[in-house]
Amino acid sequence: MSWADTYIATLQTGETVQFRPRGNSMQGKIESGQLVTVVPVIHPVAVGSIVLCKVNGSQYLHLVVAVGSDGRYQIGNNKGHVNGWCTAANVFGVVTKVEE
Repeated sequence: MSWADTYIATLQTGETVQFRPRGNSMQGKIESGQLVTVVPVIHPVAVGSIVLCKVNGSQYLHLVVAVGSDGRYQIGNNKGHVNGWCTAANVFGVVTKVEE
């Protein structure tokens, strides 16, 4: 079981989730341990949105850095690293609030 499985399952039922992600990849937008609110995704998602997604089998709470003409999303962190592309089916939620 991966870190976000429970959150993804809850989002897929249409419910909102809150959790405190750990790590520094989103520093400047989300600091490690801040409380985030994630709502079920409604497509399309805009560039700059922070999403809970799966890219190449790994789960991320990262930025949408580009949207392809085929509707796929390019995902990356807030430090310039690109994780890769995923389909809309692998974008589960969008961050609507970040708080202490």
